[in-house]
Amino acid sequence: MGKVVLVTGGTGLIGKAIETVIKEENPADERWIFVGSKDADLTDLAATREMFQKHQPTHVVHLAAMVGGLFHNMSNNLDFFRKNMLINDNILLLSHELKVKKVVSCLSTCIFPDKTSYPIDETMIHNGPPHDSNFGYSHAKRMIDVLNRAYNQQYGDMFTSVVPCNVFGPHDNFVPGVSHVIPGMIHRLHELMFVTNPDEPQESKSFSVYGTGKPLRQFIYSLDLAKLFIWVLRDYNSVEPIILSVDESAEVSIAQLAESLAKAFDFKGKLEFDTTKADGQYKKTASNAKLRKHLPNFKFTDFDVAIKDTVQWYIANYEKARK
Repeated sequence: MGKVVLVTGGTGLIGKAIETVIKEENPADERWIFVGSKDADLTDLAATREMFQKHQPTHVVHLAAMVGGLFHNMSNNLDFFRKNMLINDNILLLSHELKVKKVVSCLSTCIFPDKTSYPIDETMIHNGPPHDSNFGYSHAKRMIDVLNRAYNQQYGDMFTSVVPCNVFGPHDNFVPGVSHVIPGMIHRLHELMFVTNPDEPQESKSFSVYGTGKPLRQFIYSLDLAKLFIWVLRDYNSVEPIILSVDESAEVSIAQLAESLAKAFDFKGKLEFDTTKADGQYKKTASNAKLRKHLPNFKFTDFDVAIKDTVQWYIANYEKARK
């Protein structure tokens, strides 16, 4: 009997990317099931149990979470903590109860200590408090690592986690105020160009970039991340988290991101920086040395190419995109 892989949060950015890659691969010995929030309320143990009993997974990719960008997190730390704690506890408890062979859960680079040396690596997750803006989400995510180690120590379960850098791509959440930096900017630039005064010549329009444009970020294209997730599920057998990030040399500034987006949209106006808006952390550089030890030859999609693909997807799917 082959693998039955249940993907929670399967309708989101990473879930859709994994689905795209799996459809292309069409593996003979794996059946993949993608579930979203409409399929079960994962904060409810009984509903989660029903879903597990229905699908009988042998493997789980756990992506489901209550997520949001900087400004959404700052005002909802309690909700982010409680909901994510419930979801994660339910998923891992039922994976244990139903003797799931392997669970790969998704952490985030924003959960690392606020005061740290760079680059950050997998050993530093618990070395100090996270950034104050999103402490609720961060602590809940850190507890996945604690649960993974405890299930392994007590029962020998193979529950592990991955830590992606900033992910972007098709099927992202483009909702203003909730979205992360790339989808947020794609949505606003699209509105500026095609919705707000569409007859006004573009040359006279200016696009406002939030903050100074100086912060640095590592961005990973969702389809690249999907391939790495699938590799972890099949071939990475350690409870220790693994960072899934582009190389340190691929870090880009928010200003460079804005320029790449302007190019992808063929925007002819000006870029302006709104320095009254918060920058968030200046950088969160992550080391992918562990990943590179396993996969030295993995090729990441060129940033500008991935941005252009994402912009084209958004324009083509504007009516149905989350915005």
